[in-house]
Amino acid sequence: MEFIRANDEWRPDVIVASDWQGGLIPNYIKTVYKDDPILSKIATVFSIHNLYFQGMFDHRFTSEMDYDDGKSDIPPIGDTRMSKMNFMRRGIRYADVINTVSPNYAREITTPEYGELLENLLQERRSHLFGILNGINYDFYNPETDPYISFKYSAKTLKERAKNKEILRQKFNLPKEDNKFILGIVSRLSEQKGLDILMEAIEPMLDNFDFELVVVGQGDSKYMSFFTELEKNHPNIKAHLSYDAILPRFMFAGADAILVPSKFEPCGLTQMEAMRYGAVPIVRKTGGLADSVEDYNPTEQAGTGFVFEKFDKYALFGTIVRAFETYKYPKLWEGIQKRAMTANFSWSASAKEYAEIFKKAIDFNSQSK
Repeated sequence: MEFIRANDEWRPDVIVASDWQGGLIPNYIKTVYKDDPILSKIATVFSIHNLYFQGMFDHRFTSEMDYDDGKSDIPPIGDTRMSKMNFMRRGIRYADVINTVSPNYAREITTPEYGELLENLLQERRSHLFGILNGINYDFYNPETDPYISFKYSAKTLKERAKNKEILRQKFNLPKEDNKFILGIVSRLSEQKGLDILMEAIEPMLDNFDFELVVVGQGDSKYMSFFTELEKNHPNIKAHLSYDAILPRFMFAGADAILVPSKFEPCGLTQMEAMRYGAVPIVRKTGGLADSVEDYNPTEQAGTGFVFEKFDKYALFGTIVRAFETYKYPKLWEGIQKRAMTANFSWSASAKEYAEIFKKAIDFNSQSK
């Protein structure tokens, strides 16, 4: 901010502060610099990607002595109180506009279930709260030109995609099977991603249905250990439990379905990337997953994936079975794939929405004077 004050050549109309790390920027501008002739004229947008992370502490276990109401003066950098400051709360309180990465998540965080103890403040500021769905780079994620997949294809040439399924089997040393259903997981392995209900449901699924599961991801030791043991005990389950930037491309191009059973999901990009490649998403109806995946309707032959709402093993089990049974009808499955591949999650529409909330932020800032 001091750089902006000293720079005569360029000054922004809007500053976008992202997540708790940027939460003090709106705070400083509206308090310390409120009378500054330069900085006070700059609007702020506070962008929330994940409300759970609020600072350098666990916001759910804060004593009354350490509680930050978001209104007190910001202490000096070296002050011990700084480590207990709730930067997320302060960003929400002072920004001209607050935005999240999906419309549904913007609604969810005003409720106790998803509000992470900030729902009351978010309710107070709901007129300044907006949700804009993230997008993906359609040039980067393009099965017609992707340099990492062996067989290029489009929604009009899905037969070529089947060849990538065999490549995926080879990569993970799965037995050569004619058209056996492959369920994929590409994820950070954490509680947020809904893996606990999968841990409860997977054994009954394996006992009753003939399918293959491939997991790519890393994260908490609890889930790493679980998938390691699962792979040892089941030859039809394979796991790559370390970071790899390329393997997800093979998954999206070769797996029949991608599972995203998140407990909460501000936006989620995995389902969009999978849909772009024709891997049908199986997701929980939460956050951006609800905004981006339309549940399959067999009566109307509509939908781009399979969606469940209740966060429990039974809902997950039933939805995977529904996808598994639909997969047995190739024409119906191909219809879902084509609808998923032609859905538009490019940045072009989202960019226009961001331009609009930037204008709102400028207006709100002007009105506050």
